[in-house]
Amino acid sequence: MNATIAAIASPAGTGGISIIKISGPQAISIASILFRSGSAAAAHAASGSGFQSHHLNYGYIVDPASSQTVDEVLLSVMKAPQTYTREDVVEINSHGSPAAVQAILELVLRNGARLAEPGEFTRRAFLNGRIDLTQVEAVSDLINARSARALEISAAQMKGALRHEILSVRSRCVELLARVEAAIDFPEDVDETLDGQALRRELRMGVIEPVRRLLRMYVDGRVIREGLTVAIVGRANVGKSSLMNRLLGRERTIVTPIPGTTRDAVEDVLVIQGVPVSLWDTAGLQVPGNPIESIGMQKTLERAEQADLILFVMEVHKPLSEDDFRIFNRIRSKPVVLVFNKIDLIAGAPVEPKLPADWPHDRRVAISALNGLGLEELRTMITQSAWGESALDGAGKIMPNLRQKKILERCVEASEAAVSCLDNGGAHELVAIHLKENVDLLDEILGSRVKTDILESIFSRFCIGK
Repeated sequence: MNATIAAIASPAGTGGISIIKISGPQAISIASILFRSGSAAAAHAASGSGFQSHHLNYGYIVDPASSQTVDEVLLSVMKAPQTYTREDVVEINSHGSPAAVQAILELVLRNGARLAEPGEFTRRAFLNGRIDLTQVEAVSDLINARSARALEISAAQMKGALRHEILSVRSRCVELLARVEAAIDFPEDVDETLDGQALRRELRMGVIEPVRRLLRMYVDGRVIREGLTVAIVGRANVGKSSLMNRLLGRERTIVTPIPGTTRDAVEDVLVIQGVPVSLWDTAGLQVPGNPIESIGMQKTLERAEQADLILFVMEVHKPLSEDDFRIFNRIRSKPVVLVFNKIDLIAGAPVEPKLPADWPHDRRVAISALNGLGLEELRTMITQSAWGESALDGAGKIMPNLRQKKILERCVEASEAAVSCLDNGGAHELVAIHLKENVDLLDEILGSRVKTDILESIFSRFCIGK
């Protein structure tokens, strides 16, 4: 933690600007060595450690060994503790030339800094107490947000929304633990100190229910963060590729009247109601006529197995075929939307084929991939079939990630065990053990009690420079 670290904090490649970030005890002195102000007055003010905190300084980065100017820059100095890492931080905004930014970084490293490891700036913010582990993970989610909704949720959690909920539950656990321990230490006052029925009620309402509510939000959060995978499946020549092109709004896959044009899965991404959706167009499923078709169909089945949702495309103007029944039996274990295509070939209101009783009658839609009829209804059905209507209001919700979810599940188990002890007249010491386990688990979510390997895993997902 005593080392001064530096890294390029902007994406690789050519751009308008690039940013080199420096953090640590030597950050300002390194800036003083390399920076030459563009005006005499500012140069005097910025001499030594006299940079004004949280102000931009216009000037140049100069190689002190050769006195050669490297680039025209804006330099910002942010003095501890009001910084991202709670250390002195310097940011150099240079032109976005890969050569210029690399030259500046090399000068910074040559004059006392070392190259930062992935996520090391955020790790220092965590270790210095500026943010907790839920906020660390929110920073990672924010950087990797793939949609506007994911961005909103990550920003809310970075400001401490999840932390607030966890601290609230933890506070209730500590309060209940204190009462149980008082009953253990002063058994003669147990009737006054510990009301078992009230304790059970408070455990359920103040701990178990809030934690279960957070767990219910995990499903919505996973889809919003990671996106949804949707496989378009059906017989050959039912319009799967046309449907994909229509949903994307451009010609992504080849469409011909010849059955079997698509031989391999084709993938692309669109956003529906703020959620990224990976669409997979797949080969038609029928009795294979050659080894290539057989391989394509095997890949289709693999994609269907991996998908969160399947769009099963059939032709509205034809009765269900043996192949349709065979396909449905292969995919019925997954969430399925029945898509009846080619309503443009029918005069008047479309009459969908009669469906077996065990097919999803409530998840079917008639469309025309050719002219776009029914596409809005299909988009709505994709979201509702995949995660219900709750995620449609997901913006601003608190949504735990997988690590947090697993710990919260253990919290519920510990709380239920404490309730069971109270129900069965168990020893107060056992109730206290379960409540103490809850407190420790919640501390693990916040990061005040967390194993080193967990921290390493979390920070390894960060890029260098953040």
